[in-house]
Amino acid sequence: MDEYTTLQVIWFILISVLWIGYFVLEGFDFGVGILMKLIGRNEPEKRAILHSIGPVWDGNEVWLLVAGGATFAAFPEWYATLFSGFYIALLVILVALIVRNVAFEFWGKGSTEAWRNRWEWGIAIGSLVPALLWGVAWANIIAGVPIDAEAEYTGTFFTLLNPYALLGGLATLSIFFAHGALFLELRTEGEIRERARSVAVRATIAAAAISAVFLAWTLAEQSPLDVGSAICAVLAVIGLLAAIFYARQSPGRAFGGTCAAIAFFFIALFIDLFPNTMVSSTSPDFDMTLNFSSSSDYTLTVMTVVAVLLVPVVLLYQGWTYWVFRRRLSAEDFGDVRTPLDLLDQRKKEVGDGPGPGPGTGRESSGP
Repeated sequence: MDEYTTLQVIWFILISVLWIGYFVLEGFDFGVGILMKLIGRNEPEKRAILHSIGPVWDGNEVWLLVAGGATFAAFPEWYATLFSGFYIALLVILVALIVRNVAFEFWGKGSTEAWRNRWEWGIAIGSLVPALLWGVAWANIIAGVPIDAEAEYTGTFFTLLNPYALLGGLATLSIFFAHGALFLELRTEGEIRERARSVAVRATIAAAAISAVFLAWTLAEQSPLDVGSAICAVLAVIGLLAAIFYARQSPGRAFGGTCAAIAFFFIALFIDLFPNTMVSSTSPDFDMTLNFSSSSDYTLTVMTVVAVLLVPVVLLYQGWTYWVFRRRLSAEDFGDVRTPLDLLDQRKKEVGDGPGPGPGTGRESSGP
């Protein structure tokens, strides 16, 4: 096994944190996008569902950009092999994200049902495809893919669609779906909240079952068993079970359960991957290690200084955004709202009528 430096380990951990942060935050965006057509019964309800993630979804996607950029800068060989070998899969994810983001913007631009229905399908498919394919991609990274001595991927797109990877895709899809349902329960009120609660309970049960099977399969392939990975896998399932228990009585705790489940789910995978960045199914001699994939210590040192200075600022800003838009929403808030400008005018009128409860409408979503 190649030796690795402290900075290489630090950046492997930081990149893991960035990917996990992306999946925790973007995960409920994916879930809400899939659920919009399932839960929304009319235009005001769908507007409420869309506005529940409207102020934050683009900020959540920044985590993906930073994770990809950090991977490129800290471990360029990892980035090169991953993005060239998984080119088609990542292109499909990118196209789906573009379609979803365009659909977010154009859904409210038209006045006909056909127009909105078309963009609703764009939101749903653009959310479902990445939720599935991210799981497929990371399952392949953990299990191993055909890589030769030159760190070149020698398989095809269909090589990635093996049973283990597809189960991993179903696991992430089911978790993100449940995560989104619990987020809607937390951020809305009225009939939307009741429907979201009903979906959340069943979705979380399914997510717990699928994730347990996938993680058990992952642990069964380890020789010897990695205790840290096993503990995190168990904690991921416990997080989903806790979400099931709290879904009807405390959506805040239930949502915290799925956040923890997603985090421990991917921590288990990253522990399994360490100290490699890519595993070769062709030969263990072709595994890509941290030392092989890494940039120079000077580059990693500069990156560390920049991260220490900028990351806290970004985290504070994003945390402030969630705090400002913490209020629950309902269909009644959007009866006469057709564009963001209409919503802004409505908020100004509410403030002008007297002191209100703060940004947004409805009650705070921090409690059950």
